[in-house]
Order: sequence, then structure tokens, then C-alpha cells
Amino acid sequence: MIDHREGGLLIEPAFCVKLEAMVRSILVVAAVAFFTGLSACSSGDGIDPDGEVYDGIPAETAIAVLGTEPFWGLDIPAEVNGAHAARYTTPDDMDGAAFALARFSGNNGLGFSGELEGKPVQVAITPGECSDGMSDRTYPFAATVMLGDDTLFGCAYTDETPFSGPQNP
Repeated sequence: MIDHREGGLLIEPAFCVKLEAMVRSILVVAAVAFFTGLSACSSGDGIDPDGEVYDGIPAETAIAVLGTEPFWGLDIPAEVNGAHAARYTTPDDMDGAAFALARFSGNNGLGFSGELEGKPVQVAITPGECSDGMSDRTYPFAATVMLGDDTLFGCAYTDETPFSGPQNP
């Protein structure tokens, strides 16, 4: 609804919610494109200059994603029937919350999108050494997770591409 009384402009709240979600999605895509572009500046990083999509983590592979400050975890099991049934955990909720994620591959990494408890979720996983900042582990993938209005930074690994360092830091 647009209200032109007294020169003011009134916008329906539902439109604002849709606009906010659209802007958030655009920001996630821009961030993934930016970080993928930065990765392209280095040599030997596995980026295909012909634009082939990243295939370093097959859809049949489970991915463990984790971060600190605040502590959080995201388990992304192998794809089943075209979807991933992810689980997001925190120290306050060790059982976690399950939700579906759709997967897409970019030129230098993977993206996932879904919704958790009414909040949009966007996940970007790119190859490259990553440290959680608290252990002596080195992870093979960096991760950025947008959960609603929050952006979380962390690391990721798979059974096929594990972390290096102590098993129990």
C-alpha cells in the first residue's frame, strides 16, 4: 500500500520483509562472488579458468562445519533425494535443530541455502587452509554461514578431506 497523504510514503510491512530477504540474498551472493574472486588471485588454487564448477566435495560426502566465538556447528550429511538434512548446534542446544539445505556449486566452492526456524540460511564453503583460532588444527575449507541477520565464520572438513592436528585439542 502506498499512501501519498501529506507527502509521506507508507509501505506495507509484508513488502519490507520481502525486500529485506531479497537484499540479504543479494548480499550473500555478492559475498560469495567477492571471496571467490579473491581466491582467483592466487595460483594453484584449483580454480578452472574455463568456469567449470567446483567438484572437490561430492554431493555424497558429509561435511562438518564449525566455528568459535560464538561456538557453533553445522553438520551437512550426504545428499539424499536432491537435498541435505542439516543440523545446526550450539553449546546451548547440543541436540541442535534440523533443517533442509539445497546445494549449488560455484567456480571455487559450494553454496547451500535453506531456512532454519523462519530465518534464511546461506552457507559458502571454499577450499583453503583455515584455523579455528583456538586449537592446533588446520582445516581444508573455510566457511561463511549467514543465519538470519548473523554472519558466522568458521572452517569445514570431510572424512575424505580431514583436518590436520590433534584429534582432541
